[in-house]
Amino acid sequence: MNLTGSDQIVSKLQALLSYDASSPLIFSSGLFLFLLAAFLLLYSRLRYAPTARIFYVILFSLYFYYKSSGLYFLLLILAATSDYWIARGIHRVQNRAGRRWLVALSVAVNLGMLGYFKYTNFFVEAANNLFGEGFLQFQNIFLPVGISFFVFQSLSYTIDIYRGQLQPLRNWPDYLFYLSFFPQLVAGPIVRARDFIPQIRRNPLVVTREMFGTGVALILIGLVKKAIISDYISLNFVDRVFDEPLLYSGFECLMGIYGYALQIYCDFSGYSDMAIGIALLLGFRFPKNFDAPYKAATITEFWRRWHISLSTWLRDYLYIPLGGNRKGRIRTYGNLLVTMLLGGLWHGAAVRFILWGGLHGAALALHKLWMRLVPGAKATGREMHWWVRIPGILLTFHIVCLGWLMFRADTMQTVELMLRQIFDHFDARIIPQVIEGYTGVFLLIALGYLLHMLPASADRLARQTVARAPLALQVVLAAAVIWCVMQVKSSDIQPFIYFQF
Repeated sequence: MNLTGSDQIVSKLQALLSYDASSPLIFSSGLFLFLLAAFLLLYSRLRYAPTARIFYVILFSLYFYYKSSGLYFLLLILAATSDYWIARGIHRVQNRAGRRWLVALSVAVNLGMLGYFKYTNFFVEAANNLFGEGFLQFQNIFLPVGISFFVFQSLSYTIDIYRGQLQPLRNWPDYLFYLSFFPQLVAGPIVRARDFIPQIRRNPLVVTREMFGTGVALILIGLVKKAIISDYISLNFVDRVFDEPLLYSGFECLMGIYGYALQIYCDFSGYSDMAIGIALLLGFRFPKNFDAPYKAATITEFWRRWHISLSTWLRDYLYIPLGGNRKGRIRTYGNLLVTMLLGGLWHGAAVRFILWGGLHGAALALHKLWMRLVPGAKATGREMHWWVRIPGILLTFHIVCLGWLMFRADTMQTVELMLRQIFDHFDARIIPQVIEGYTGVFLLIALGYLLHMLPASADRLARQTVARAPLALQVVLAAAVIWCVMQVKSSDIQPFIYFQF
């Protein structure tokens, strides 16, 4: 059936305004880049109108979240309303016990939401397995995109006010702006209120040439990481190996794990780069979320470089309140283990996530013990001689890869099968044949790791070169990157991995 011009316009508007669960709006999609360009046109006219700017960004942010999670954008509004009023209550109440009850209420509301949407399916399934199918009748509960991120972000606000480190906002729209700000809404970084709130009502809004250029550079780098490297090696190699490990040799299984380590880094850090870059275009500065984590020479250093906003959140709001390292050695090791177990559980209610967190918690505790027992042992590679740092990087990387194997595998049986293939059926004779069959994949994996291991000065130089380039050259670079994305991209849009958390 042929549609008239007006019918086609109506159809496109309906698609633009409706939620499609099979195609959530993500940063690397052409639709988002088009919407962002249109959004920026009006945004740039609101430099001297902070109130209008705030409402404009809120509306776009809620629309963005609606296109990612449907009507669950109402949950975001509920969380913002709840913690806004609780925070004001904490500030007004002088009684210590009253303040404690209010911050406990905030924790209960936020973790209650997180627990219901994230863990109900797990407990229902476990109960049915234990007591028989049909013991509990629940429909499968949809996990709203990014709920783990905005819950942690909102909790940091009320806890900081309880600690006296922050004054509560006087306007509810300002808090909704903070919690719903679309660049970091669905997959972080987890931005602290004390870092973000002072930037909200600046008048005039200032986006310097350096901020604009760096923002463009970060967006392009993020697109390359996500849409070229991560998506390509995932669709053409990694997913196949993890889906049917018995069909592949031990070498292919090992390369599948190495590939996933690069895939999840490029996917998640690519999103973070784009989020930080978009925020810069809007006049906001976010802290760095990744710092070349596979250069880490110890597991402690890895967690100072990987998902920095989450690791510092866990440190400040979980590890230190548990006692940190102030209660003796045994308690310190226990606190590390508990923190990382809960960090694993934050990713999802599954044995594999708990084991992943347990592995990292045990590794962190053992490293602390190692530094205590071995004279001259260091916390980071920067403090080591090169002949110690290089073995440390290799050891740390393989500990992390073992964790990624558990993190990615659908079941623990897959973990067992892949390890058995690696140790019992490696078959080095077929390596040249495998490399020839997956030439493009292995070239991208090698390129990805090579770029990752370059000195930090090379990374800074690349960003500065793009940031300082004339606008016309930046446009050409953007067109070239988008063209490359279109050449390698599957017709199926790949959601960001951390959308599921």
